[in-house]
This record gives sequence, structure tokens and C-alpha cells, in this order.
Amino acid sequence: MISFNKFYNHFNVVSTFLIIISLILLIFKGLNFGIDFKGGTLIELRSNDLKINVSSLRDKFTQLDLGDVSVKKFGNDIDYLIKFENKNNKKNIIEDIKKDLDKSFGNNFNFRRVENVGPKVSAELLKSGVIAISLSLAIMLFYIWIRFEWQFSLGAILALFHDVIVTLGVFSLFSLEINLSIIAAVLTIVGYSMNDTVVIFDRVRENLRKYSDIKIFELTNISINETLSRTIITSATTLLALLAIYFFGGEILKGFSLAMILGVVFGTYSSIYIANTVLVRLKVSQKTVLKEEDGK
Repeated sequence: MISFNKFYNHFNVVSTFLIIISLILLIFKGLNFGIDFKGGTLIELRSNDLKINVSSLRDKFTQLDLGDVSVKKFGNDIDYLIKFENKNNKKNIIEDIKKDLDKSFGNNFNFRRVENVGPKVSAELLKSGVIAISLSLAIMLFYIWIRFEWQFSLGAILALFHDVIVTLGVFSLFSLEINLSIIAAVLTIVGYSMNDTVVIFDRVRENLRKYSDIKIFELTNISINETLSRTIITSATTLLALLAIYFFGGEILKGFSLAMILGVVFGTYSSIYIANTVLVRLKVSQKTVLKEEDGK
């Protein structure tokens, strides 16, 4: 049996440090919002010349002084996805870009798609994203509150808070782009983290009923070990799929897959070292569970 409980205090310090650093980054540095949330233009290009690469195309768009520019391969080696801010709100900007590209690379590009996201629309998308995350957290917390005793609920809440904040902190630290796919990833992280925590909590409650003479410090360790095979299998298979997407899914999916990878790692960690530590700190016992059940 692995003694996870020996490291409760050590990892509590690590978690506290990560949360504080993440909050400082989010408050003072903020997040790097993409055009979905701050407005801009998206262009999908197809090149007829295999010699043209991402680097040369990025250099060209940077020279056009359009503001923040993102150039990524999209689908295959001849398709590119370009996002830019258009900070000067230039009119006929697409026509100007076509002329500049023809002048630099010849008539080798086919403009397959052009989309504009205005400031008003982007603000609404950001608002909707915040509401979606807030509602998902609220619903999850409501479920856990009626499903378990309040001590368990508090542990799940802190674990969820840790996973979301630290994941966003990593994105802030490295100035990684936040777009709609990242919002979808964060929502998935919330569900994944909650699922991991509930599985362990169910076993803790079951063991509390069975073993009246075992302290919660040891009992949480027993419960973690009893569910460890399920935790490892679930996390490992999920990570394998996400790593495949990250390395072979193309640039367009890297942000989403990275957020998911971080979420799975942090979610597995928090379900062991945050959620269970709360139960230990609050000295949950068999009486806690039986009293709550009698009250219901």
C-alpha cells in the first residue's frame, strides 16, 4: 500500500504556492485573449507553393503592422490559419493583404475563408464564456452539496478551484492564447476533476461506515489505494489520447489539448492531495456520516 497520507502537508504547501502564484499572474499579467474575445479577423489560406512556410508567412504579416498576429498550419502542409487584430481598423484590409502577398510570394494563395469578429461580438463571447464556466461550477457544487456532507463538499470545491485557477495560471505565465476551445477545455476539466473526487469520496464514506476504529488520516489513504487502479487507468488512457492530439493534431488543437492535459494532471493530483486533506483537517469521522444520514 502506498502511503499517500505521509505527503499531505508537503503537497498542501505546494498547492497553496501554485494557487497564490496563479492568482498573482491572473491579476497582474492577465490572460492572452484571442480574437474570439477581443475582436479581429481570421483568414484561411491555401498555398500553391510548397516552399512557402509558416515562418516566412508570419514575417510577412508582422511587417503589415496589423497588431497581434497568429499564423498556424491548418489541416495539412498547404493550409494556413491566420488571425490578426487589425488594430488600426483599416478598411479594405483583405484586399491590401492580397496585394502584399501576391507581391511577395506571387499569385500562390487562395483565400478560402475570411471571418471578422467585431468588438461587440467578442465582448458577448467573453461574457458567455464566463457565464458558462460559472454556471457549470455552480451546478457541480450544488450537486456535491446535496450528494455528500458539507465537509466533503468543501473538499470538492477547493479541488475544483485549484484545478481551474492553476490551469489558467499556466496559460497566463506563458501567454498562451485563450479562445473558445480553451473555454470548452476548462468546462471539461471541471467535470473530470469532479468525477475523480466523487469516486474517492464514495469509497471514503463507505469505509467510514465499515471501520469505526480507523482515524480519517489512515482511512483516506486506504480509500485512495482501493480506487488507485481505476484512477491510474482512467488518467493514463485519457492522457495518451490527449498527447496524441497535442503532437499529431496540428497547431489548431494544441491549445485545447494542452489545457486538457494540464486539467487531467491537476485533477488527479487534487482529488488525492487537496480533497482528502480537507477531510483530514476537518476531522471527519463515522459519526459525521451517520449523523448526516440520520438527519436526512
